[in-house]
Amino acid sequence: MSPPIDKPAYPPAVRLEGSTDALPLSPALGVSLDATRMPRRSTLVDRRVLRITAVSVVLGVAAAFIAQLLTGLIGLVTNLAFYGRVSTAFSSPAGHHLGAWVIVVPVIGGLLVGAMARWGSRAIRGHGIPEAMEQVLLNESKIPPRITFLKPVSSAIAIGTGGPFGAEGPIIATGGALGSFIGQLLRVTGGERKVLLAAGAAAGMAAVFASPVAAVVLAVELLLFELRPRSLIPVALATVAATSVRYAFQGTAPVFAMPHLAEPGAVALACYVGVGALLGLISVGVTRIVYGIEDAFERLPIHWMWWPALGGIAVGVVGYFAPLTLGVGYTNIEGIVSGQFTLHTLFFLCLMKFISWSIALGSGTSGGTLAPLFTIGGALGALIGLALAAMLPQFGIDPRIAALVGMAAIFAGASRALLTAVVFAFETTGQPAGLLPLLGGCTAAYLISALMMRNTIMTEKIARRGVRVPSEYAADYLDQVAVGDACSRGVVTLRTTQTLGEVRHWLGEGSPEAQHQGFPVIDEREQVVGVLTRRSLLDPQWSYSLPLADLVTRPPMMVKEDHSLREAADHMVAEQVGRLIVVSKDAPHRMVGIITRGDLLSAHKRRLQEARQASRHLRFGRNGMRTA
Repeated sequence: MSPPIDKPAYPPAVRLEGSTDALPLSPALGVSLDATRMPRRSTLVDRRVLRITAVSVVLGVAAAFIAQLLTGLIGLVTNLAFYGRVSTAFSSPAGHHLGAWVIVVPVIGGLLVGAMARWGSRAIRGHGIPEAMEQVLLNESKIPPRITFLKPVSSAIAIGTGGPFGAEGPIIATGGALGSFIGQLLRVTGGERKVLLAAGAAAGMAAVFASPVAAVVLAVELLLFELRPRSLIPVALATVAATSVRYAFQGTAPVFAMPHLAEPGAVALACYVGVGALLGLISVGVTRIVYGIEDAFERLPIHWMWWPALGGIAVGVVGYFAPLTLGVGYTNIEGIVSGQFTLHTLFFLCLMKFISWSIALGSGTSGGTLAPLFTIGGALGALIGLALAAMLPQFGIDPRIAALVGMAAIFAGASRALLTAVVFAFETTGQPAGLLPLLGGCTAAYLISALMMRNTIMTEKIARRGVRVPSEYAADYLDQVAVGDACSRGVVTLRTTQTLGEVRHWLGEGSPEAQHQGFPVIDEREQVVGVLTRRSLLDPQWSYSLPLADLVTRPPMMVKEDHSLREAADHMVAEQVGRLIVVSKDAPHRMVGIITRGDLLSAHKRRLQEARQASRHLRFGRNGMRTA
């Protein structure tokens, strides 16, 4: 037989219906052909984004009201437990007059939380963000609806009875659960449900702290694991709506009011970066100690429902000697960054708060991590700032800025949510002079943490359960490469008029052109009518005299050369094929090549070279600088 013609062919018009007949793949996959369809063009947003955005705005308002209810519930439990009065006013337990009976109050709270966890849902234990991350990564963002009710109630009990936690973690978890619940009621995709979960969580945080930008960044860094318009727009507008509700209830003043700060000098700025690096080192130790305590509880010979009560004993004992450690402690944070505490008070508060919080969190009770970390980090930063200001007054170090840097840096190091920490500290204090020290100090903490710790305080728990959490968010390389730049253009084709016997004889000769696993088949008009694989050509059930035109029953899948490799890969997955015919972008009836799964993998070669191969491109010599 004459060898198959190796020249461009012209495919038929694209079909719009699907079928279950065959586009042959590799021999291992057999014959499977779906009708021709071009891949979808990726777009930044579509009409569904408008729908999700509208739902997110409503969700943001709802999350803001839930935040107000949670704050009131915490106030009610606090007033009942420590003052014996019925009031929803947000008050600190530090002014109680219970004496030694204060030790009993957190134990009762721990017993109630343990019972709710055992007979309600174990997912209410902890600060909630790792559990939300796990649902996003493994369960299409489907959080059990009962968490929407159990989490805020259990947290209000734990915090209201003296637990050294903040309200922000529970409301983030509750807002996320509400978003997931709505996403399960509506007909949405898994990706859209993730956006609703993130919108609810971010709205909850914005409603507590009036920090909409930080809430959006938190959602990106810890929940969405992406930065795309279709997710960013709904989340951002949800936080705006939630913050508006918060302003209506509580005004626009910063949560942690500070006196006006002066712009730092260069030497002072360098010192703040050093403070951040030191707090980054401490954040690594804090994370390891917290999970070490959790591991110790795991080894106890009693049921886990009793652990929060044991943690409550530690909270009560510490609270008896250091009443400021009880409850959320937002007033403590404001006092720290405003420079209201003495050196002795800062040291004692920092140490006692860490002991109380780490044991309580390790016991598996319900509560947040942000406020305790801010208290511990702010106190440490203020201590370092006071020491440096006393020893080196010529450096112009402001202990309040050092406290602000310490507060944000320990969170940046423990969670590695760098931008969240910087923006949050700025939004909650409203101090522009602190922005540059915050950026330098938090980045230094982030660097130390990334060097010394694989997982974070947010991800260690779920990483131990085998969940792989993204730690880097990079642009999709396949989305940057056009199909025309990666496809194989020297395509070996077969003719519809050839018989199966002729082709089998040609395959048996073993020429290099005959080693491919799939061959486009063209007709007398030079148009592609299908693709046949080696397996189908060698299938013994077919007669030697059968023309190839009878063996091909459906046209192949196609892709234009200006499509991206991501679009091509998604098209392969959606249609369950292993190769696509590539047609010209200007003449859609002209075949220019074939793109296979192997071509998709080979396209990563350049990416790996850019990431791994170091080289010098400019050199200095006697005649000046030249290109290497």
